[in-house]
Amino acid sequence: MVRYSKLEFRTLVRKYGCQLCFTPMIMADSFISSEKARQNEFKTNLDDRPLIVQFGANSVNDFLDAAELVSPFCDGVDLNCGCPQRWAMKAGYGANLLSRPHLIHDMIRQLKNRIPNRFSISVKMRLKERLSFSETIELCRDIEAAGASFLTVHGRTLKQRKEPVDYDAIRHIAQSVQIPVIANGDVKSYLDVDKIIKLTECKGVMCARSILQNPALYACERVTPTCCVQEWVNICVRSQTPFQCFHHHLVFMLEKVLPKAKRRIFNQLTNIPDVIDFLSQHLNIVPPDLNELKITQSEILYKNIKCDDGSYFKSKIEEDNSSHISEDYLEDSCLTFL
Repeated sequence: MVRYSKLEFRTLVRKYGCQLCFTPMIMADSFISSEKARQNEFKTNLDDRPLIVQFGANSVNDFLDAAELVSPFCDGVDLNCGCPQRWAMKAGYGANLLSRPHLIHDMIRQLKNRIPNRFSISVKMRLKERLSFSETIELCRDIEAAGASFLTVHGRTLKQRKEPVDYDAIRHIAQSVQIPVIANGDVKSYLDVDKIIKLTECKGVMCARSILQNPALYACERVTPTCCVQEWVNICVRSQTPFQCFHHHLVFMLEKVLPKAKRRIFNQLTNIPDVIDFLSQHLNIVPPDLNELKITQSEILYKNIKCDDGSYFKSKIEEDNSSHISEDYLEDSCLTFL
């Protein structure tokens, strides 16, 4: 989720049953060329695991170099082959790559040869046009042959927007490859998770938009519970999250919690103190005590990524034997993903 699935939000959803988180899509070329981009686009900590960093890339070298930079700080990287936005298509990113399967293959194969085996390499993609569905199967098998660890499939084509998700197509893909397949599209409640697992025979379900509205979706909550709002306030105050991010997420989270008149007032608030005061009055949210929200050692942000070997961070991460995603982890019967 571009701009949304950053560290603070990942921290929140992990408290409510999300088992694997992805970063927002990061443009690989900017990431490797600009320290400012690295500072703005990626931050993590030792509690942010397991973590997949997703890149938008249109060249092998950019993808490989960006992946190497983040490899000490995450469990794997994901190549975005699904973004349908016009700017991405025009620049050769996202779903544009579906028309260049040889490039996808080269990115995966070369990275697989460069990064240790315990590092996950995955692809998130859309369906190719239905008349070319056999090409979709062929592409998925080629991705597997190149060395991908798993595959996430959004059950719509590039031209489709609000049409029903084609779960039958996802099921056919899952039956056609040996690597785990993750189903994506139209997850609106936890009941949908079980339904999609049965319909697609996939190993997991990815959720994006609905979890913005309800970060506790994977905990079987129908709407965002008050305790989740309180957690979000605590996380953001502790990490000094910028107001726009703090407020924008709450706008989504409270959409089905507040009546329309109160939402209109809340959405127009312009600073953190006013937001916390509003939440205190209308939802009994307790203003956070900074003394009780001291940052622990494991929460120190690791975001100063430079072009070095990352030896310090590698040594820290290696202290946790379960820090990397294993094939067994992905083979669990019903994983839920963000």
